[in-house]
Amino acid sequence: MAIKVLSDKCKGCKLCIKACPFEAIDMEGKLAVINEKCTACNQCIPACPFKAIEKTAEAEGPVDLSAYKHVWVYAEQRRGKLMNVALELIGEGHRLSREIGDDTKVCAVVVGNKIEHLAKECYEYGADTVYLIEDDLLENYTTDGYTKVMVDAIKKYKPEIVLLGATHIGRDLAPRVAARLNTGLTADCTRLDVKVSSYIDYANKNTTLDTSSLDPNSDDKGLKQTRPAFGGNLMATIICPKTRPQMSTVRPGVMQKKEKAEGATGELIKVNPAIQKSDIRTEIVDIVKSAKEIVSLTDAEIICSGGRGLGDSSGFEMIKKFADKVGGVVGSSRAAVDAGWIDHSHQVGQTGTTVKPRIYFACGISGAIQHLAGMQTSDIIVAINKDPDAPIFEVADYGIVGDLYKVIPQIIEEWDNAESLFDAASKK
Repeated sequence: MAIKVLSDKCKGCKLCIKACPFEAIDMEGKLAVINEKCTACNQCIPACPFKAIEKTAEAEGPVDLSAYKHVWVYAEQRRGKLMNVALELIGEGHRLSREIGDDTKVCAVVVGNKIEHLAKECYEYGADTVYLIEDDLLENYTTDGYTKVMVDAIKKYKPEIVLLGATHIGRDLAPRVAARLNTGLTADCTRLDVKVSSYIDYANKNTTLDTSSLDPNSDDKGLKQTRPAFGGNLMATIICPKTRPQMSTVRPGVMQKKEKAEGATGELIKVNPAIQKSDIRTEIVDIVKSAKEIVSLTDAEIICSGGRGLGDSSGFEMIKKFADKVGGVVGSSRAAVDAGWIDHSHQVGQTGTTVKPRIYFACGISGAIQHLAGMQTSDIIVAINKDPDAPIFEVADYGIVGDLYKVIPQIIEEWDNAESLFDAASKK
């Protein structure tokens, strides 16, 4: 749908300009004109006393899909450091670009100021090309500024696929970009495929997906975007057959980073952004970091998580001691967060953080499907629970049935013994 001004009825009263929250209406002489900032929010329609504005169906023809090429990854950075999810998505983009073939490249898009040094890291993790968008106004993330430069770049270079991390910034940026490009967006994807055969191989391992009507030899290379639905009880695969680019957000920890290739190089394209201060409706006065401990669950090698089975908040004192002993960080289930026992930043699961550590200790966690969706790809899962029928044991590599207040102290004690033996052996 689109907003249209009827020139024969417009009187140039400018009431529509005052009503528009997006500065999407300009005056050309005495005629109101809708510009590219319009989101079709309809605020201008009732504001016009002359009924000179109406909503109409888009008159544009079908999108030329052949005009779009390459896989773009929004390489999110904060204060000059790439987020881990950006490197994961570059690796995934590299895989997808090779499946598509036809000289398709994976391109990292880095937005900010004085960040050219990040291009080297993007190349080393698989990027063929880096699009560098730098400006003083892009020093810190703003919704308006980053949306504008991303939309302008996509319109100019026409990528076929655009991937973003499902971080706080990615979840804010992606839908705004998609809306301005009039394309689709699939959020929180857990699987991406372009080859039908690859998708069928994956889907056949999941009984909730029916692939009987799909031809594995099909040359369809549209993006198959799979994500959990209905609380993780169903896996939905979504396609975007009529518009481009095909856009997805992916949670941190879901995709695999490509092995780092030291010294790798690639093409650098510097994009000159057409951005002015007036394009940004918000102003960052100050950045105040939280005084509480910062939890980096996505980068942790070992996570010790506690759930409702701890009984109360004091149980996390033992979990913290356990995590410190094994060199890990503290996680939690949603039940523990909802009970107010620990901050939400520690939450693992579908409504928390998706993690993929080498070892995941689930202590007093029953294994609700929302929690499993956020940690079941861990390399090794160790479950400790009094209930032998707890669902967590179905995904655990090692299960201990018992009182965690007795089991965990024993693990800590054995860990101390092992360290003592190692120290003694190293001195010989």
